[in-house]
Amino acid sequence: MDASPARRRCWKREQARLKASVVEEDTEEWQKDPDFSGLQRVGGVDLSYVKGDESRACASLVVLSFPALEVLYQDCRMVAVTAPYVAGFLAFREVPVLVEAVQRLQQEEPQLQPQVLLVDGNGLLHPRGFGTACHLGVLTELPCIGVAKNLLHVDGLVRDELHREQVRSLQRSGETFPLIGTSGKVLGMVLRSCNNSSKPLYVSVGHRVSLGTAVRLVRACCRFRIPEPIRQADIRSREYLRKQQPCAPVLEAVPASPERWVCGQEGPAVPLAAVMALKVQAG
Repeated sequence: MDASPARRRCWKREQARLKASVVEEDTEEWQKDPDFSGLQRVGGVDLSYVKGDESRACASLVVLSFPALEVLYQDCRMVAVTAPYVAGFLAFREVPVLVEAVQRLQQEEPQLQPQVLLVDGNGLLHPRGFGTACHLGVLTELPCIGVAKNLLHVDGLVRDELHREQVRSLQRSGETFPLIGTSGKVLGMVLRSCNNSSKPLYVSVGHRVSLGTAVRLVRACCRFRIPEPIRQADIRSREYLRKQQPCAPVLEAVPASPERWVCGQEGPAVPLAAVMALKVQAG
């Protein structure tokens, strides 16, 4: 499964169009409070793929209470992933099923809608400044934060000896240093999230949150290295796969007819109906 040059061009156009809607600042009152007063629900999302079959996965959305970090809601579904994996375009492969998970929550348990989503991936730390966390944030209109486990080599950022030395300098939980590309732009922050692991996290803005707030919130959500919303989404998706294979039904993530895609004949893996439904709900 591969993406044709025409599809890649379409994806680039769609990224550029949606990127114009990204908000890199705090938009909610709870974000401006040092203790996040008013924040009650934090969401996390994850996809776990069937071993040996990259076209089938379990999509997981969890909502945790804050600051207790207890699971309030979970949605695990087997889904068909129709778009190929192409570096820099992961969102077109995974965001459609995550949008649908958010939409189900909005319809079935609206009182549990998360006030912010933590995404296992990047936001502005991306070749075109529009990673999965940005994409999901713009389509759902929810504040989103990108939390990656590895450094994406973009804008001159590399995991060289200087970078490794900076990582080693992070001695305690909560310590950080900025990721500054050759363009001079701060693309994200490297965070040591807990004392028990020297492996850092790479935090970047997704949508409707500042970088400083994103880092503070990720740290506040960490019992272990990985923030609890993402960790719980991963645990539950893997457990679902373990219990359900091979008999779980697979939900089609995207429509088959090309005219229903947002972008062109080969368009991105985001159904227009789902996008429009979310826009209507967002008002």
